[in-house]
Amino acid sequence: MTTAEQLDARYGRTRRRRGPWIVFLTIALVIIAAFGWSIVTTQMNAVDADDLGYDLVDEHSVTVRFQVTGVQGKDVACAVEALDEEFGVVGWKVVEIPAGDSHSQALSASVPTVSEATTGLVNSCWVA
Repeated sequence: MTTAEQLDARYGRTRRRRGPWIVFLTIALVIIAAFGWSIVTTQMNAVDADDLGYDLVDEHSVTVRFQVTGVQGKDVACAVEALDEEFGVVGWKVVEIPAGDSHSQALSASVPTVSEATTGLVNSCWVA
């Protein structure tokens, strides 16, 4: 037995095993990279819609004006709603927007209603 081995045995020192740490760190890095990539792809497909206004056409129709900002070159769909004075949904429509060259598009949609609406708005938009 060498002197180093005798000292290790005498004072209870053992060799550190690096294998489990390397495996743990590798797995942690893979998980962090996958999480980061999912955030990046989610933001690349994010669509933002801003309400610009509405016009009450008659008791069975409302026109909603809105602007869609987001991805270029991909089809987008938006859910447009008409609400009554108690904020109940009285009409809705899914508007499909074809891919365009512009980063932002101003649009309008006519939404049929079952009763008189007091407002119209865009509920949500997504990449179709």
